[in-house]
Amino acid sequence: MVTTQRGRPRSFDRLTALEKATMAFWEHGYETTSVADLTRAMGISAPSLYAAFGDKKTLFEEVVEAYAGSYGAYGGRAFAEETTARGAIGRVLSEAAELFTEPGHPRGCLMISAAINCSTPEVEEALRERRNRNLDSFETRIREDIAAGELPAGTDAQALARFSGAVLQGLSQQARDGATKEELAAVAATAMLAWPPRRTEREEA
Repeated sequence: MVTTQRGRPRSFDRLTALEKATMAFWEHGYETTSVADLTRAMGISAPSLYAAFGDKKTLFEEVVEAYAGSYGAYGGRAFAEETTARGAIGRVLSEAAELFTEPGHPRGCLMISAAINCSTPEVEEALRERRNRNLDSFETRIREDIAAGELPAGTDAQALARFSGAVLQGLSQQARDGATKEELAAVAATAMLAWPPRRTEREEA
């Protein structure tokens, strides 16, 4: 028995279209990227966009997930592979300096820059929650190092985590303002000088 497929087959590659949407949101932010901008960038019609991705907000949610698992995955790798907070967060900052300035995609961090001038509360809150989860992971790892004696007992874990997060966000904005990889790498290295001394350094002092 021969069966026929119902409906018109999709005439575009979904992953390619999603990548193009990522570039559009990354470059222009959520609020100022219109559906017309997206369809033009993705090379599809508005009905095709709605059929494949839902509305603009739903598409952006998928873009953020895709970004977190690709361009933004460097943070998770650093925390999985480095054994100390200093090593993990230092690596996050140094790799961010490279990612935020490398050619082939917009500068900075999508999850930071896309929230600028955002007036859609659900989108703004979702991005804020992601950034706050990053701060929580910073603070948790710092507290673990304090407990293990890698950092001094008097270290303010919350302040150090927020300082590191502020540097990361600043790297994103400076990248968008034209800073080079070398300039941002120097900022990242300088930021790590503000950390309390290592245990071996304290023992030698």
